[in-house]
Amino acid sequence: MIQVKFSELLNAFEFVSFGVPLEQSAYIDPDTGRIFCVSAEIEMEGELVPDDLETSNRYISIPHKNDLNLGRDLALSFAEEGLPSQYNVVAGFFQRKGAYSRFKSLLESQRLIEKWYRFEELATEKALRLWCSENGIEIINDKPFP
Repeated sequence: MIQVKFSELLNAFEFVSFGVPLEQSAYIDPDTGRIFCVSAEIEMEGELVPDDLETSNRYISIPHKNDLNLGRDLALSFAEEGLPSQYNVVAGFFQRKGAYSRFKSLLESQRLIEKWYRFEELATEKALRLWCSENGIEIINDKPFP
């Protein structure tokens, strides 16, 4: 079974999820558990990646947050639970660009931003753990969530 440190997996997941899907990628080497990050937009200093990283099917591609329903869907779930009277407003945010900044502004005005960050953190951990179990990856808890 492949072993990966949770902190490294989380960092790679955040790297992949920082941009739009397919803008940045990260892969796990199934033999070593080493994670490689690649980007067409960002120069990765000191990162030596295998030549076949993006062409071989032996590496495991780390998903984007949208692949795990941790983008818009998660924000809407939070709104449904924490801001039911504002759900339609939040759903409207996600019909155009700048949705997250408007969503977070609303949360700040309602003093719910910290609750959102905790909700997002827990959902991310749960989704990554499930993804790992589905892909034969054992998480080494070097930096677990409290």
